[in-house]
Amino acid sequence: MKNLVIVESPTKARTIGKILGKNYAVYSSMGHIIDLPRRKIGVDVEQDFAPTYVVIPGKKKTLAQLKKEVKTSEVVYLATDQDREGEAISWHLQERLQDKKKTRKFLRVVFHEITPDAIKQAFKNPSKLDLNMVNAQQARRVLDRVVGYFLSPLLWKKVAKGLSAGRVQSVSLKLIVIREREIQDFVPAEYWKVEANLKRQQDGLEEFTAELVKCDGQKIELAKQEQVEGIVQDLEKAEYIVSSVKKKEKKRNPYPPFITSTLQQDAFNKLKYTARKTMMIAQQLYEGIDLGQQDPIGLISYMRTDSVKIADVALVQLRKYINDNFGSAYLPAKPNVYKSKKSAQEAHEAIRPTSIERTPSQMQPFLSQEQYKLYELIWKRTIASQMQSAVYIVNTIEVAAGKYLFSASGSVIKFEGFLKAYQEDLKEKESLIPEISKGEILTLLKLMPSQHFTRPPARYSESSLVKALEEEGIGRPSTYAPIVHTLIFRNYICREKGYLTCTELGMKVNDILVEYFPNIIDVAFTATMEEELDKVEEGKLDWVKALKDFYIPFKEKLTFAQTNLKKEVVETDENCEKCGKPMVIKWSRSGKFLSCSGFPDCRNAKSISLGVKCPQPECEGELILRRSKRGMQFYGCSTYPKCTYITKVLPTTDSQVTDD
Repeated sequence: MKNLVIVESPTKARTIGKILGKNYAVYSSMGHIIDLPRRKIGVDVEQDFAPTYVVIPGKKKTLAQLKKEVKTSEVVYLATDQDREGEAISWHLQERLQDKKKTRKFLRVVFHEITPDAIKQAFKNPSKLDLNMVNAQQARRVLDRVVGYFLSPLLWKKVAKGLSAGRVQSVSLKLIVIREREIQDFVPAEYWKVEANLKRQQDGLEEFTAELVKCDGQKIELAKQEQVEGIVQDLEKAEYIVSSVKKKEKKRNPYPPFITSTLQQDAFNKLKYTARKTMMIAQQLYEGIDLGQQDPIGLISYMRTDSVKIADVALVQLRKYINDNFGSAYLPAKPNVYKSKKSAQEAHEAIRPTSIERTPSQMQPFLSQEQYKLYELIWKRTIASQMQSAVYIVNTIEVAAGKYLFSASGSVIKFEGFLKAYQEDLKEKESLIPEISKGEILTLLKLMPSQHFTRPPARYSESSLVKALEEEGIGRPSTYAPIVHTLIFRNYICREKGYLTCTELGMKVNDILVEYFPNIIDVAFTATMEEELDKVEEGKLDWVKALKDFYIPFKEKLTFAQTNLKKEVVETDENCEKCGKPMVIKWSRSGKFLSCSGFPDCRNAKSISLGVKCPQPECEGELILRRSKRGMQFYGCSTYPKCTYITKVLPTTDSQVTDD
């Protein structure tokens, strides 16, 4: 009889199967196999939130196959991922695969990386299921189901059928809406800068630029051109004398190794990968890459983590590699230690290469271009995290011009440190300031006044949204990637040039939730709920009590909303061309549209025109706002598919835009 091993994915099954050999049969559950039912709540809120679990549609054959394999197995190893989701999958499998007639041993196996050493060590030291982790996942699943099941019908009643709300997604939407309204309400303020182009009198070769910073010893703020013109007149007559020269060393410390959120941020900023794409590629690198004649092997450690800890054995390898390839000057006397955030699971590890000896250049022939770029990013970040700090020499010069003071600074790298391995991350470019002594008189070449205006806050990118959620304590490593995808799918937000903006529908849904459920989508409240779930995982809080504490005030708000929410109907001056009754504005998942007020007797409906005719010759259609599957907004002809004209920019009467 063989030992049965169950994992989530076929790729992981193949990799682990080759490592364990012929005495083990490794099968995949294809992810979750058991869940709450799709078409009903599946949670008894009156009986301690007892969940009703069912086999996921399409997974009955998988479960039947696993049951068949269990019958011929002496021991069943549950080797799903090491996080809450993985623990819950293992628990559900054990519950469904237990045989009442014959007791079999079910063992839990946990590992941070899929390499021969790690897998063999894990199977030598199996454990039992962590029921606290299972309860934490169960609490989150039930909580999200309760919120979605009760809030979604309210949106159907007020706005349109097919809409839905989610606990974490709705808070994320709120952040995007707040930022969008800050941008809309922003009023630019004028300000000016005055810079002086100066040179030494001694040799006259080296020029540099200094900025006006003070007047009569006080910080100067220039708001109007008239003010600047008077200052420029004074400065044209002034003598420019070096009043101080300061040199100091400045250290720039390396970044910690990647956790899920920082990997998603860096991959977006450097590679333009979405969070979802980053996690998909990272999963491939984790589960196993075929290295030619060698068996498949996982190239990185587990990618859903909030811990910056690196295992001792990996630290030894890292330090040896740095010493051998960069030199002892780049190696700190002791390993760099980074502090994980409070909620981090210290049993977990940061995202790192499973062997630092497998350099990106060596792995490149076995990787796709996208896999290679992400692996290189992880490899370099890991190396850099255990190197010495970079050292700059910062040179600051102050120049007096009568009652005015100018300042100029520049920096040069004295010692590269970790930047030797992480050059593309260099933010502080070298800028030279000439060697000048205090008291030197300088020659003014020209004064350069310039007008500027304050700019509104930037819209969130997927990267900056993940960063904001992490800083606020909202969500966990497994939840970051699906958030933006879900909001785009619901048409609550869209992407514009890599940035996230909310749709009119998104704003409307947010405003309803804010009005009737301020606590549910409150940032601090949601972060507190995350902390409660962490306490459940730590065994410090009963999961049912955590849900009761949430549900009692939620139910009060729900009852009030169910009584007071009314369907919104917006009348228009337009009449239905089919029956003559007034047309009204309604909502759907795609946004606003015109519908006959005689519905359902008259089912006439049409898109709301933007008042711009389609530029295509002989086309009588008008342009309407549409949305791609990836969440990009564009304008298309109302006669589609007869006319396939599309554009990203709305044409005006003065200029017609060609096809995109």
